[in-house]
Formats: sequence, C-alpha cells, structure tokens
Amino acid sequence: MKDKKTKRGFLRLKKRTISIAGFSIILLAGIFAISTLLSSCSSSPSGLVTVDERPARVEFTLIETTDVHGAFFPYDFKTGQEKSTSLSHVSTIVKQKRQEGEVLLVDDGDILQGQPIIYYYNFMKTDVPNPVSQMYDYMGYDAIAVGNHDVETGHAVYDKVNDEFTGAKFLSANIVKKSDGTPWFDPYTVVEKGGLKIAILALTEPGFVKNFPEILYEGCMVEDMIVSAEKWVKIIEEKEMPDMIIGLFHSGVDYTYGGNEADTPKNENASQLIAETVDGIDLVLVGHDHQGWEGQGWDPVAKAPVDIKSPSGKIVPIWGGLNDCRKIPVLDIVATLNGDEYDFDITGELVDPTGITPDPEFLSKFASYSEDAKEWLSTKIGSMNGSINSMDSMFGDSAFVDLIHNLQLAVTRDPANELNPAQVSFCAPLSSNAVLPSSNDGTITVADMFTLYRYENWLYTMDLTGSQIKGFLEDSYGNWMNQMTSENDHLMGFSLDSDGKIVMDARSNLPQTKTRYYNYDSAQGINYTVDVTKPAGSRISITTLSDGTAFDMNKTYSVAINSYRAMGGGGLLARGAGISAEDLLSMKYVTSATTRDLRYYLTEWFQKNSGTPVKPVKDGNWKVIPENFAAAGEKTDRALMYP
Repeated sequence: MKDKKTKRGFLRLKKRTISIAGFSIILLAGIFAISTLLSSCSSSPSGLVTVDERPARVEFTLIETTDVHGAFFPYDFKTGQEKSTSLSHVSTIVKQKRQEGEVLLVDDGDILQGQPIIYYYNFMKTDVPNPVSQMYDYMGYDAIAVGNHDVETGHAVYDKVNDEFTGAKFLSANIVKKSDGTPWFDPYTVVEKGGLKIAILALTEPGFVKNFPEILYEGCMVEDMIVSAEKWVKIIEEKEMPDMIIGLFHSGVDYTYGGNEADTPKNENASQLIAETVDGIDLVLVGHDHQGWEGQGWDPVAKAPVDIKSPSGKIVPIWGGLNDCRKIPVLDIVATLNGDEYDFDITGELVDPTGITPDPEFLSKFASYSEDAKEWLSTKIGSMNGSINSMDSMFGDSAFVDLIHNLQLAVTRDPANELNPAQVSFCAPLSSNAVLPSSNDGTITVADMFTLYRYENWLYTMDLTGSQIKGFLEDSYGNWMNQMTSENDHLMGFSLDSDGKIVMDARSNLPQTKTRYYNYDSAQGINYTVDVTKPAGSRISITTLSDGTAFDMNKTYSVAINSYRAMGGGGLLARGAGISAEDLLSMKYVTSATTRDLRYYLTEWFQKNSGTPVKPVKDGNWKVIPENFAAAGEKTDRALMYP
C-alpha cells in the first residue's frame, strides 16, 4: 500500500508543479528570479519544482448508510408499528456532525426495495418524484452505490431516480453496457473534504444476473468485482491523482458464504478479497450482507474477525452498517501529510440510532409521501377466516406456504395472465415469523401482501421432468432437515462445529441452519413423503399428482416457480435438478412469465375473490415420516429457534 500511496502522492504533486524548462524559455531574461524561485521551492525527483498546497492535516467524519430498504420513516409500513431506526434518524446524526466539522456521507446500495412505501412510488404512483431522489438530495449525500435490489426494480425505476438526483448520482463500475463495455452508471466520484481529494469507487455484487430476469437490466452485463477494481483503481490513480481512495462496495465480507471460495468467479461477497488483492484502496465500506463490520474482516477458518492487509502489507479497514439503518458506521478520519503521501488514522463505531430523535424537518418535508403510502396500504382487498403464521412453515407442511402455492397455481391458470397453466408449484416461506392477516377482524389489506410475499419476484412456469422435480425436492429437504435415528435427534438441519455442536449465531444467539429458511422449498400439486431416517438425496417418495394421477419420473410437468429460483437462486435447480448454469441463465426451461411482480398478482387475486373470506388450511399433500420422529424433533427445535 505504501508504494501505491507514494505514487498517488507524487502524481498529486505534479498538478501543482512548475517546469524549470518552461520558466527558462518564457523568462529567459529573469535568471535571477528563477534562481530565487528555485531556492524557495522544493524540487521533485523529476526535476520539477513543486508547490504543494495540500493541507498538512485534515479531519472529517464519514457516515455510511447501507441496505436502507425503504426504511425512511420511523414507521413500519408492513406492520403499522413504530420503528426505532430509520433514515430520518440518520438525518439527525448527519446534521449534528456537520455542526462539528466536515462530513462525508455515503450510501452503499439497496435503497429501492423493501418497505411498501418504496414499492408504491416505484411501481404504483410514478407520476411524482421518487422519495429516494428527494430525500438523498435533501440529506446531501456525496456518493450512492447501486445494490442488487436496486437493479431488481428495473430500468424504469432506477434510471428515473438517477435522472432525478440533483446531487450525488448512482455509482457502479462493474455494471457495464453490453454494447461497448463502458459503465451504465458513473463508476466513481471525486469529492474534497478540507482540501483532501477523495475518490470513491463503487461496485455491485455480480450475483444478481443469476437471480433476476434479464429484462430488469436489459442492455447491461456485470463484471467480476476484483477484475473491475483492479482496472478502475489504476484509472483513478492516473486520471484523478487523489489523496485517498475509498471502496464503496455493495458486497459482503465472507467470501466463503454459500460454499464459495476465494477464487470463485464473480463472488458476490468479494469486498475483503478486493482489499487483500488490489493495492491502492485506503478504506473499504461494505453492504449487502446485513452483518455490520467494525474495522476488521473475517477469517473463514477461525470464524473470527481479523485485520485485513493489502498486497503491500498495509491494513485496510473494513466498515459496514446493518440494514434498515439499525447500525450506522460513524468514522473519525484524520489524514496527516507524511512526505508525499497521507497517513490515515481511522476510528469509529457502529452507532445505534435508537433513542435519537428523528429529524423533524425531514419528517415534515416528506410527510406527504408517508401519508399517501399509508392510505394505499390500508386499502381492503379481501378477508380471511382465522390467521396463519410462517413459523409453522419451518417444520413441515403449513397453511401459510400452501396459501402461496395455491395462489401461484391460480395465477398461472387464469387465462387473463396468458401463462402456461401449472400442475406443480414450488415455493418457500419468505419470512421466519410472519402473521397474516395483521388485523383482528380478518380484514386483508394491501399491506398484508408484503407480509405474505416480501420480495419483488416474478412468477415463471418451467417444464421439468418428474425426475428433475424429485431431485429439486431432494436437494431442498437434504439441507432443510436432519437425518434422524431417534425421537431425540433434531429435525432441522443445523450447522455443526468440529465437535458436532450446533453453531450459534454470534449476533442473535440463535442456532444457525445449514441453509436459510427462504430455501425451504416444498411442492404443491403432488403427494409425497419425506423420510428423515434416510440420508440426504434419498428421502423423497412421490406417489401421485393431487388429482390422483400417477406421478411419472419421465414425464414433463409444468411447474410454477418464482423468478429468483427459476434463475438458479439458492442452487436447488442446479444441484437437485441438474440444470446447468448456462441453461438457467438462458431460461431454457422457462415456458412463460408474468409481466409484473408476483405480489401484484397476489393482490389482484384477493381483490377478485374479495366477496368470500379466504379459509387457509394445510392441505396435507406432504408429510415428514416417521411422524413421531417429526413431532418430537419439531418440539425440540421450535423451542431452540423461537425461545
């Protein structure tokens, strides 16, 4: 790092130099004046006279938000409850810090997806400026990275927001145009704080191309983050000659997440890898993984925080906040000129905004956005007898997931949607503890659709053989559930350490599972059992379709599936069904797709059937056997997972 920083310092000095030869030609008669000038200025190694006007010491505060996910107000638009953290809280912090000195304010992406309010202004009420452009301009952001869930909203949304920004723009160096390979967004920005020239390079995790329909990023492709970082750091050093380079990466830290390795191409958690392999970056800010990082990276072997060093041996601090503004990195940075380069002393903390008063001016200025969204979300679209909870979905067949299954099948079978009617449905719970409906009287509102279905996935149909369907389910249940030998064993597939003990999450103190709950895919439209006494890969026995027709391993069936899974998300189609990455990306097996996100169609279905209360029930098309093992294991594990 030192050599790179020395080079960067020297390049910066060249901007403020005076050529001896130039003075000799222009002021030939003024030899004495030149001699005087030479004696009063330092000379650089190249024979240039330098007049370094850079400050000897600069102090400023850096504040990062990341994965805001529409949490703009101290109000949860899904549940109707107050929130203790939000962007309005951060606005208070920023204003306080600006009273004390210079502030560098950055966001690390995933702003445009999450809370229902942002969905409303992304897709429903689009004839007004998006709240993101207005709020981020108001707060005076210096840099805004693009996150994968920002891309998920589609060109019509993120391009509109980018055009509306009057201050900082969206940044991403590795989302490039297919036509010529140049970045779709600005790759970096340069700002000055106290006379210090700071370049901020932004990168976006590349995994979104495997999970989102190409129409959402039409005309674009994504480069490997490390390759892109190597290219752009060099460009920035040569073109901009900054005093400091900050990496603003919408990417996680643990590069082994999801079974990946350091050399996995297009690793979506490559922030630490860049710090370790690319010289020239002084500070890395991260997002995407929702973990919170306090200056160190992660040792995947020791499973502990560790200092991260660049190839030249200098420590590169890594900081990142929590999602929904729950923890905000607030860093005090002191830059001290040491010869031709700056040394940086970076200290700080993850600030919890809980207890901080939200910015009253922010709340007043943007109140109409909140009020209009609340009115829309309170719209009644149907009713339900009883209530359902996604907790039950963790341990077996459930009314919660069966409701999604039935709605997916209904949407594909509605001629108005022009989809290929599905015989089978795949889906997983998208929340580990969601209750529907939110009302006490059974009223279903638009807001409930965000509880039922959290993400902006589209609905696809795919043609899969019976064998591929079975393989898909084998992979799902192989990670979801443990192999049991008695009623004393765990039902759930927990992560175990080298001693065979359950790994507990350091932050939540809850047991870690082998895979996340949103990969607990089950099927509707077929009858089957899951034998947990058998090893993974040999547990599924499919007997018939729901209409009693025999299930044929060689026959092709139409399957309803969300776009994330159909594009290879979670790896179930690749590992279980044996479909290649190329075929998944080309959508070889996809036969039809909706033109809007799945939540839109679920809302529409409730509206069409609003005259009759929905009666969600567990239909029992699949079960875990032996049933006494399943019941005992569920009792044990429910107490662990929901203490």
